[in-house]
Amino acid sequence: MRTKRFTKKEWSWIMYDWANSIYATNIMAAIFPTIFVSIAGEAGDIWWGYGTSIATFLVALMAPLMGAVADYKGMKKKLFTVFMLCGVVFTFFIALVMNNWRLMLLGYILSRIGFNGANLFYDSFLTDVTTDERMDKVSSWGYAMGYIGGSTIPFVISIAVLLALGYSSPIAQKFSVLIVSVWWLVFSLPFLKNVEQEHYIERTAENSIGQIFRNIGHTARDIFRRRGLFLFVLAYFFYIDGVGTIISISTAYGTVLGLGTVGMILALLVTQIVAMPCSILFANLAAKITARRALIGAIIVYTLICVVGFYMGFSLEPHQEAYQEALKAEYTDALADLTDENAIALRDQAAKYFTDRDAQGKLDAYLAEHALTAESSPDAGRVLDAFARFTGNQAETIQGFRKAVSFSTVLFWAMAFMVGTVQGGIQAVSRSYFGKLIPKDRSNEFFGFFDIFGKFASVLGPFLYSLIGNWTGRSSYGVLALIVLFLVGLVIMVAGKKEFAALDTDTSAA
Repeated sequence: MRTKRFTKKEWSWIMYDWANSIYATNIMAAIFPTIFVSIAGEAGDIWWGYGTSIATFLVALMAPLMGAVADYKGMKKKLFTVFMLCGVVFTFFIALVMNNWRLMLLGYILSRIGFNGANLFYDSFLTDVTTDERMDKVSSWGYAMGYIGGSTIPFVISIAVLLALGYSSPIAQKFSVLIVSVWWLVFSLPFLKNVEQEHYIERTAENSIGQIFRNIGHTARDIFRRRGLFLFVLAYFFYIDGVGTIISISTAYGTVLGLGTVGMILALLVTQIVAMPCSILFANLAAKITARRALIGAIIVYTLICVVGFYMGFSLEPHQEAYQEALKAEYTDALADLTDENAIALRDQAAKYFTDRDAQGKLDAYLAEHALTAESSPDAGRVLDAFARFTGNQAETIQGFRKAVSFSTVLFWAMAFMVGTVQGGIQAVSRSYFGKLIPKDRSNEFFGFFDIFGKFASVLGPFLYSLIGNWTGRSSYGVLALIVLFLVGLVIMVAGKKEFAALDTDTSAA
């Protein structure tokens, strides 16, 4: 008889998504990338892409070996705990070094290795906590609770602190990182207490490193021999690449384009809110139309998201370039020789007001607050003259840039909503669909290969974005390149109709 309520083991497994999703939101997607880019400078999004590639590449290399070791009795929980604590500790480390972008990048790489490594074992625990019949439901509720809990509650708290203290406040920035470590550790406790490895391989005197590698080879052959399973994993390699890259680079991309940080973060909050119910609905949809058709629909939506993301940057970048060139020629270079500290501060602050609709009003407020006039400081007078000259001569350029930013901000919000409709569902159904097709006592070995496909894809996506963006000088072309990854995944899912139909039949009969 099928029970409707979740068991303690199922709830404890689901709660880990609640625990670690704050890392995905605050560190990977929304807040920390914008902080890092602001500290690292103009090439911050490029360094961010490379850092993400390094972390995922290292986990991808280790995944099959870790998976094979974890299948032995008692090992899965130990390895999960080690990687989870690695993520928690190095996230805390980031908060301690937030005045040094190189150390911040190092902390991010190591904490992401912990995050990704723990997720490998967490995903494989799905076969230990529930049955094949309930996997779609449990997996989707994991993502749903992650969105409403880990991704929304502490995220909103972080935004509130940033708004109250100011986004550039070191205290607020540190808090948005520290809350990740605390939340992650505290809400991992139910998992650590209640979830145990139910399916495993007994350890014997014959177990050795050589045997582990032979097991890995055996698992690889099993995947390649089962054509439908192989096609699914291959398609997953490509489409999950795009999903992970969009999560990782969205706010860094928007920051480089000059979109408002607070607006982007609030838009991503919409993603979390929309994603919670949509994750559950996606599982129900997969049950009605098959997982293959549901995943095809999600891939098509993501392809459209990439088109919107490309146009968001493509339409803005010419206006941004024209504005920055004019700003440098008529304002920044003209005031490069200032020596008075007050005038230098005025120059830098005034430069932030040019694209504001009430630029003069904000400048006047700043002057009043700091008791500055052209008469009290000749250098301040030079800044005011340059400000007036630039706003007069470049009024059309400023207006064009302002309108382009507004339009791209609307597109960013549209993308955020679209991502929310499919982000949790595509990941949850992919995970549960794979879990139903593999031997339970070798789940870590199989999930190790599942993870290596996903992680190597996550290396390719950010690297492709950074490489194309750096080569062309336009980040929008990096986003455009991601469409290829979704299209390849889509072609495989469509072309493998017969093989996937057989898998769906096997799944239904399970």
